[in-house]
Amino acid sequence: MADHKKLDLLGISAFCESMGMMTRAGIPVSEAVSLMSSGQNNKGQLQEALTEMEKHVEEGNSLAGAMKISGIFPEYAEKMVEAGESTGKLEDILFRLSSYYKEQYSINRKLRSVIIYPTAMIIMIIIVLLIMLFAVLPSFSEVYKTLTGNISSGSYAYINIAYIFCWVVLGLMVLLVAAVIIGLLMWRGNGKRTVEKVLAKNKTCAALLEDMALYRFTSAYEVYLASGAMQDEAVIDALKMVDYEPVEEKIRQVIRRMEEGVGFAQAANDIGLYEPIYCRMLIPGERSGNTDDVLRRLNELLANDCADRTEKLTGTIEPLLSGILMITIAIALLSVMLPLIGIMNSIG
Repeated sequence: MADHKKLDLLGISAFCESMGMMTRAGIPVSEAVSLMSSGQNNKGQLQEALTEMEKHVEEGNSLAGAMKISGIFPEYAEKMVEAGESTGKLEDILFRLSSYYKEQYSINRKLRSVIIYPTAMIIMIIIVLLIMLFAVLPSFSEVYKTLTGNISSGSYAYINIAYIFCWVVLGLMVLLVAAVIIGLLMWRGNGKRTVEKVLAKNKTCAALLEDMALYRFTSAYEVYLASGAMQDEAVIDALKMVDYEPVEEKIRQVIRRMEEGVGFAQAANDIGLYEPIYCRMLIPGERSGNTDDVLRRLNELLANDCADRTEKLTGTIEPLLSGILMITIAIALLSVMLPLIGIMNSIG
């Protein structure tokens, strides 16, 4: 297998959509891959992988096999394409995969904004504090010492309060940045479960993590069903996409209920996998044979829930950090203005 870096989510979505459109037009897979390869103007990662895929498809490999050999696609996409080819539903699977990875990209981008914007605000606060501590406050201190001989005299003691306040806030901001960096390193390493447990202590974060896990599961479950998998097999396979312990445990309970002969929709309702309103969508949809349509609609709702909770989280953090910044500046300014007012009063 070629040693290539994995393709990003948007790239996978674009590839699946392009292949789906060409498959719908009746273009053979080998020709479709060749057209995509020739359509790439740059000599980057995707071009190299497509050239390699073109060669393997022409040698008689399936699209899924060529994708696996290229090494740039996630295992889930490879497995779904393989299922689509074996069941004759390749076109449908490709479009579903395109939609899935596009939504994943959108959600991940919003999550990055939750981290990047507050981190930028914290860094801005740190810079302001450093300027106050090493430029503004010392300058005023020297002026007042010249006038009084002692910075602790009378109203000039306010500057000492400003120093203490700025150092305390600076310490908290540095600790916060360190916590974010450590959290990101743990998330990408072996400490993801620990970070999730910490985040889950906040209701908004816990709800967001749960919605994201449910979205990944439901999307995978929908695609597995579309590929022709049996309902119980689809649930078991989709469980691998969750990667969030509380939701994983609920799905295992759903599987146990299904082993007792209960359908997925009813089992999900009994366990409380989804909100009650979503379960009321699933049960009649499953009984009427419209499971695919209901799951597609449920995926849209879950994606919207993820977006709404992400915006809510951002909306909570932004004013909080802005408030800290304004309060810090206000206290620092007051601390240097009050002595100045005292001096003006004594002169008057």
